[in-house]
Amino acid sequence: MADSLDLYSINTGSFIFHAVPLNPDSNQYFDNWLFSVERKFSADSDYSLFTGTFLNSQGNRCALLGVRKDWYQFTDKLVLKGVYAYAGEFFIDAFENCGDDGFYGKMKDKTGVGFAPYIYTAAQYNFTDYFGLEGGLMLPGILVMSMQWSF
Repeated sequence: MADSLDLYSINTGSFIFHAVPLNPDSNQYFDNWLFSVERKFSADSDYSLFTGTFLNSQGNRCALLGVRKDWYQFTDKLVLKGVYAYAGEFFIDAFENCGDDGFYGKMKDKTGVGFAPYIYTAAQYNFTDYFGLEGGLMLPGILVMSMQWSF
């Protein structure tokens, strides 16, 4: 039986490049300051929950809440995963400006809440039991890379 701490990981250091539509003003490269905590449902589960924060393309702080699904395990080190998340405003003051600009602002004008649904598919390669790199595509065409630190 796994220790409960073994079920946690931290995601940091995201690289963001908006490929479609190509918009150099939206590219953040390493400036989105992603930090999230992820917890697997159980040691043998393909699902995990995560929560975190990041800066959107307009430099506004956003909340992040989502679910990860491991779709296919190629090897002990390589997995194909999907992430489905809410990114946007939250009732805490630090996240109230997320919907002020860009797509988040358009959603706020239509719904009253600034947010974006994130659908992300990536391949994650785990160099060790404690460190992995991932790279993938977030719809509609955003290239993403980040690091995962596991316990």
